Amino acid sequence: MQLFLDTTDTAVLKDLAATGLVDGVTTNPSLIAKSGRPMLEVIAEICDLVEGPVSAEVAAVEAAAMLAEGRKLAGVAANVVVKVPLTREGLIATAEFAREGIQTNVTLCFSAAQALLAAKAGATFVSPFIGRLDDHGADGMGLITEIRAIYDNYDFDTEILAASIRNPAHVTAAALAGADCATIPPGVFADLFKHPLTEKGLEQFMSDWAKTGQSIL
Repeated sequence: MQLFLDTTDTAVLKDLAATGLVDGVTTNPSLIAKSGRPMLEVIAEICDLVEGPVSAEVAAVEAAAMLAEGRKLAGVAANVVVKVPLTREGLIATAEFAREGIQTNVTLCFSAAQALLAAKAGATFVSPFIGRLDDHGADGMGLITEIRAIYDNYDFDTEILAASIRNPAHVTAAALAGADCATIPPGVFADLFKHPLTEKGLEQFMSDWAKTGQSIL
């Protein structure tokens, strides 16, 4: 499963990309606003830091305006993926982007029926929001399972990008459910490395090694 970072913080991105485990980046208008920087400048910098897909979201709500914005965003770098909302207008734009060879990430997906439409429109990625569904008493991970079954039934090429990830357990569950990718806040990405038994075991190993008085070098 590919792991994307959901961030516009380029300093954090540089640090975590150094692990070699970051496959791409997703952004949204809220994250861009939080950065306090011009959107195109932020996207260009992120695209210089990672080779994989970088999702940049349109701000328009009508298809024609989405197409104009999306084309401009796609011109920033070859690895930009234009992010559009899962609305009627968004899917009209997605289908046109597909015809033009522009990659898309259809976001704010909350049902398997929506995901089916996104795939039929030719979306590169679809982003079901797991955590937000859980917040409203629905089964976010069950949605991933449903989408996986539908896409496999019809051999759709659209990749399932699990979003609204809240914790490492969500990442594991998304992988088990067959998501192709997960986009993760930096804090959750850092937590993936951690387990108390790993830390305890390493502490014991280091203590025992120190008692030997040896050095490998």
